[in-house]
Amino acid sequence: MTMSKWTINDSKKLYKINQWGEGYFSVNSLGNLTVRTESKKSGEFDIASVIKEMKEQGVKFPAVIRFHDILRSRVRLINKVFRETIEEYDYEGRYYGVYPIKVNQMREVVEEIIDAGLKYDYGLEAGSKPELLAVLAMNDSKKALTILNGYKDDDYMKLALLGREVGRKIIIVIEKFSEIKKIIRLSKEVGVEPLIGLRGKMSVPGCGRWSGSSGERAKFGLSVSEMLQAVELFRANGLGDCIKLFHFHIGSQIPEIRSFKEAISEGGRIYAKLVQAGVPLEYFDIGGGLGVDYDGTRTINDSSTNYSLSEYVADVIYSLKQICDLEGVTHPNIVTESGRAVTAHHSCVVTNVIGKIDATSDFNTKKVTGEHIFVSNMRELEEDLHNNERLQETYNDVIQLKESALNAFKLGILSLEERAKIETIYTRVLNYITSKLIDSDKVPEELQSLVDDTSAKYLCNFSVFQSAADSWAIGQVLPVVPITRLHEKPTVNCSIADITCDSDGKIDKFIDETGHRTTFPVHELGEEDYYLGIFLTGAYQDVMGDMHNLFGRLNEVHVFKDEEDESGFYIEEVIKGQSCAKVLSTMQYNPQYMAYSLKKVVDREVARGKIQPRRGVKLVDFYEDCLRSYTYLES
Repeated sequence: MTMSKWTINDSKKLYKINQWGEGYFSVNSLGNLTVRTESKKSGEFDIASVIKEMKEQGVKFPAVIRFHDILRSRVRLINKVFRETIEEYDYEGRYYGVYPIKVNQMREVVEEIIDAGLKYDYGLEAGSKPELLAVLAMNDSKKALTILNGYKDDDYMKLALLGREVGRKIIIVIEKFSEIKKIIRLSKEVGVEPLIGLRGKMSVPGCGRWSGSSGERAKFGLSVSEMLQAVELFRANGLGDCIKLFHFHIGSQIPEIRSFKEAISEGGRIYAKLVQAGVPLEYFDIGGGLGVDYDGTRTINDSSTNYSLSEYVADVIYSLKQICDLEGVTHPNIVTESGRAVTAHHSCVVTNVIGKIDATSDFNTKKVTGEHIFVSNMRELEEDLHNNERLQETYNDVIQLKESALNAFKLGILSLEERAKIETIYTRVLNYITSKLIDSDKVPEELQSLVDDTSAKYLCNFSVFQSAADSWAIGQVLPVVPITRLHEKPTVNCSIADITCDSDGKIDKFIDETGHRTTFPVHELGEEDYYLGIFLTGAYQDVMGDMHNLFGRLNEVHVFKDEEDESGFYIEEVIKGQSCAKVLSTMQYNPQYMAYSLKKVVDREVARGKIQPRRGVKLVDFYEDCLRSYTYLES
């Protein structure tokens, strides 16, 4: 396909934008990536325009862009689908969703979720004492639930009881049998009756990357015998009427809908039997696991899901209703702890490409008198390839010839210059073969990996460890898309290298039409800045980044739609990323003392006459400016 025939629809298909984007992202006639804040045409604006305005405001890249309208849309969507499906199926309970803040604890994110979910009585979940402190301060709704998971010490329990005293619906989920005596003791000491949940340990195994968090050997949860003992203990201590919630969790990012069906089948029966036994349960909490289709394949890949939100909700409600009707118990209120599906889409990392790393060389390979026959043979293979294009045959020959040349060099037969000529011609031959394979429908099996092996690397101004931790740690696929030039055919296959000094600082797992690949197509770099967006980073990636090479948190902008503005948006807030001084302070350095120490060294050299006084002042000023500067590369 020639460049003139390439269309924006080709780019949409190539990068699977319609699939993973869930309708929130598209491409306009200029070839720029756009955002649709309501998963439909209205509210669309150009990400390239956002970048332009960021640069005008002095915001340096890399940067996080948060589209808070998408975040609000996701909250509304999950509540709307549950409400409509409950009405359609004549289900008698309500939906009370909670957002687990561990997925993204950023205050601005939690605030938007609380505000968007206010009319739905949408609550929060905490899994640690610091998270509970945040939740108590953030959500003052007396109708919304606050679910408390994780290991709990006395302070954690007392904070929960404090919440009960001020009228919050805080449910302490018992996940270890040892927690029962603790909550009984503390509730008597404080004089406050708790709301209690029981977490069941399902025999049904989950699926996907986090399947180990479910099943009979799961880290959290009570066995059936422990749940029955728990009920008796609470009753014996006058707290039997406080047991209000049954909970289970089968893992995060569940790719297959069947896992939910099986878990609800088992969990629903346990719930019904407990109610029949006189336990006053009101809530059925199916935990998290609602997945995101990161790669757009709609399969059971770890980075995908074979179901939609509507299918998930319909199966939850239908299955639970059927079990409760058969068992003759009242339909419970349904609770979910979906965080990834709420936050993933709203945030992306935008990085500027600062260079291209490839194996090309302009070393002079012209023929000289007396050169070794290996050099002559390699040159003849290249000339023959251009004349006859016998790809497979030439590939086999150059591989063998290069190996022989390396052995000859080790024996002292070849000169360093001759080895350089052979390697240069060899690389040109492989690049030429690759160029012919890219558009070929039939590629010989032996040459399948050649395209990836000879691909370039685009050096991007960011740290994988800080901004795409799951990509490095667990091989999570995150959609990567050029922000501009999507009306042009991409002609370069590349992987991504970050600016850390670690060889693991790379992204080499990308979306493909049939699954995943180790490179992805991009455009040849030109004079204009070239930006790549790493999408679906709103869940976990924002809060799990580390300090490898002391690259700190990124600059961040919060963008809202504004259809009355000619650009269609406005930047509501800019949050500065960490400076060099800030990250050094985190590691127990004292930037003020560091500057003082350097100044003493410079002053000593000035006194010795090694440095001119004016030059000494500039050196110290430069050092102090660098301490105040952004940790990433300056363009």
